[in-house]
Amino acid sequence: MAGTKKPLLTRRRWLQASAGLVAAAPFRGLAQGAPAVVTAERMRPRAPYGAQAGDVVGDRAILWSRADRPARMTVVWSTTESMADPRAAPPVDALPEHGLTAKIDLEGLPPGQRIFYEIRFSDPGDPDLVSEPVRGSFETAPAERRNIRFVWGGDVAGQGWGINPDFGGMRMFETMRAVEPDFFIHSGDTIYADHPILPEGRARNPDGSVWRNVTIPEKLKVAETLDEYRMNHAYNLMDEHVRRFNAQVPVYAQWDDHDVLNNWYWELRKDRDRRYKEGSVAVLAHRAMQAFHEYLPTRRHPLEQERIFTSFRYGPSLEVFRIDLRSYRGANEESLETALSPQARIVGQRQLAWLMAALAASTATWKVIACDKPLGVVIWDDPDTRVTVDGVAQGHNGRPLGRELEIADLLRFIRDRNIRNVVWLTADIHYAAAHRYDPGRARFQEFLPFWEFVAGPLNAGTSDPKRLDATFGPELVFMKAAPPGLFNLPPSAGLQFFGQVDIDGASEVMTVRLKDLSGATLFTQELMPEA
Repeated sequence: MAGTKKPLLTRRRWLQASAGLVAAAPFRGLAQGAPAVVTAERMRPRAPYGAQAGDVVGDRAILWSRADRPARMTVVWSTTESMADPRAAPPVDALPEHGLTAKIDLEGLPPGQRIFYEIRFSDPGDPDLVSEPVRGSFETAPAERRNIRFVWGGDVAGQGWGINPDFGGMRMFETMRAVEPDFFIHSGDTIYADHPILPEGRARNPDGSVWRNVTIPEKLKVAETLDEYRMNHAYNLMDEHVRRFNAQVPVYAQWDDHDVLNNWYWELRKDRDRRYKEGSVAVLAHRAMQAFHEYLPTRRHPLEQERIFTSFRYGPSLEVFRIDLRSYRGANEESLETALSPQARIVGQRQLAWLMAALAASTATWKVIACDKPLGVVIWDDPDTRVTVDGVAQGHNGRPLGRELEIADLLRFIRDRNIRNVVWLTADIHYAAAHRYDPGRARFQEFLPFWEFVAGPLNAGTSDPKRLDATFGPELVFMKAAPPGLFNLPPSAGLQFFGQVDIDGASEVMTVRLKDLSGATLFTQELMPEA
């Protein structure tokens, strides 16, 4: 029924009932030197990192888990929490060549229903050795208009701020879970592969106490090998809040630079960086991308295995377009080009053509572009020299140059095709902001006004404000950041942010909120749908 949403008491009861079945954090016991007792119970496979659902689209969803040894994963699912009339999916194997991870693409799911599932692992040599079930649930996309709520944000375990039990772990994921979203857009920097997690943070908490991290050997250095990238993802899953969130909220995940290393592009080399034995960033990127797909519930393209750009229709009111500004860019060099070239690109020719066609074909009321970087914020590649940029904005405050050319083409296309109700959501800059882009304020004026909302970090250092470029006319409507001149404030400073979007099922009004670690609303913007 339009304007209504099903009660979520069932969801809460399900999570409470299954909380004890979600595997305990892998570091517990091990960190205390617990003796290894070999019993029949300990010989059973385990799923130490819980389960995740993601890339929910149509009647399909990806389910993910990881075993602690080679094992066979089975999934049963039902539309009732009692698991009445369960249906089974074909089993898949969790093998070392995929980091012991396994994914199943569930098909034939009913629309607009909560799906409850159980994942088990069995020993391939002894099928009677079966793990305890890992339980989860998620909501499928509705077929009709109804209330929709989702959250977004990025930047996890950055700047050396990891899982701190004294702080309560990665608390933001519990804060986001409490608002009971239908899904989560992870806006990139799902890991910080180039930021080691040491037993103690590099800076102190605001009260002067020491920030103490849980850590693992693979997080004591930068990631280079495939297994090190894998364990960067596994590290985040050691947090109980993250696992509980994943058991309830499906994710649409995208990557950015720190999923490989800071400000990377394919031609970059790290030969002079003593932290790296592998100098080719292209080699590192391929390893990182494999680990990303192995540890997140993404649906891989059958022909382009490292592609993540795609769209997700969520009923008549919403379509989410997940794009990738990292994989198709030219090098981070000073660009004064006034015509498109491979060097000037950041979206890439193939992705840009797809995005234009997909936006033009969409019949959804709201078109949300999930982007891994803001459009008008100047993001320097080297903040000291301030010559080259890692983002879109070139910092010249004039006509489009370099990477701005592709965005200008896209914005002009949206105007010429009269594609209404386009909203951009992003993260990356480690503070919360709301930007309104208006051709009346811009040097380039061939576009329709639009909003861009920024949310993050989720568990990383907070940054001070960055400069806006006037090329596309962004107006800073709201910002919450670290004080100017301060950088890398710990999560305990309270400056962690996420975004929440609500679409009313009856009126289709979109309400965007920027929230902090406590769940308090800092900023609200209502957007009326245009016909």
